[in-house]
Amino acid sequence: MMQTVYVKAPARLHLGMFDISGSLGRRFGGLGVAIAKPAVRLEASRSDKLTAEGPEAARVLEFARRYLDAASLQAGAHFRVEQAIPRHVGLGSGTKLGLAVAQALATLYDQSTDPYTLAQAVGRGHRSAIGLWTFAQGGFVVEGGHRPNSTLPAPLLLRYPMPTNWSCVLAIPNQFTGLNGQAEATAFEQLAVPADLAARIAHVVLMSLLPALVEGQLAEFGAALTQVQRLVGDCFSPVQGGQFSNSRSAELIEAFLAGGAAGAGQSSWGPTVYGLAADETQGQQLVSLAQKILAGQGVVDLVTFDNQGVQVESA
Repeated sequence: MMQTVYVKAPARLHLGMFDISGSLGRRFGGLGVAIAKPAVRLEASRSDKLTAEGPEAARVLEFARRYLDAASLQAGAHFRVEQAIPRHVGLGSGTKLGLAVAQALATLYDQSTDPYTLAQAVGRGHRSAIGLWTFAQGGFVVEGGHRPNSTLPAPLLLRYPMPTNWSCVLAIPNQFTGLNGQAEATAFEQLAVPADLAARIAHVVLMSLLPALVEGQLAEFGAALTQVQRLVGDCFSPVQGGQFSNSRSAELIEAFLAGGAAGAGQSSWGPTVYGLAADETQGQQLVSLAQKILAGQGVVDLVTFDNQGVQVESA
């Protein structure tokens, strides 16, 4: 009987939604990609009690209780969190942590690790399923939005591995946070996106971004992604005051593009932004550029993409 498991789950970049208003019936939908770092790293061991230590310990216990209740398990565990993804910066911290906790408990107690089951147990994936599918499979994913009145996370339409030589620079200004909780829910209720704008986003993804990904054409992929980001930014502009969530993030995106990045944009509500790099040399140049702009008021890192998703090991 397994006594201890180790779980690692990558962060994600949310690259945009298709249709916030649900003009064809399904609402939201979107695309995103898993990145190798930051990541959730935690260890879970069987125990009579439910305890946790390390970053986000209180949140771990909340997710653990949700999972155990949903699974009707009278059991406990001790969690040791080695690393957590920063909260409310656009990297999917809550979903990745909740799913990692659920995965650990399901593995410890021989329960189903079906992605839908895990997500529903801890209450994630109600709006976007990008975090769920990048957790489950890694790589680049496209999800199909919600049917009216459905409580299931959105279905996975496509998963494709990212080219191993592609990378991106992350820049996270530390004086801002993205919308979350009730403020985020209220923002979505206030948004109404014209059907023709949603159609333009889908057209660029289907006829430029995805073919470029399959053919490994970084320049075309980046240009398409930048266009998608601006179109999505127009959708969200009424509630975030512009195409991007704050002036510093917007400045970084424009600097990345001017500095030669193949593409650039904002992840989810930000403030995290990214610039696509063709190689290590260009990546380091973009890192230096972002560091100069932030002047110590934020985090900058060159990261690779993750094509594996959640990793589980027994101890």
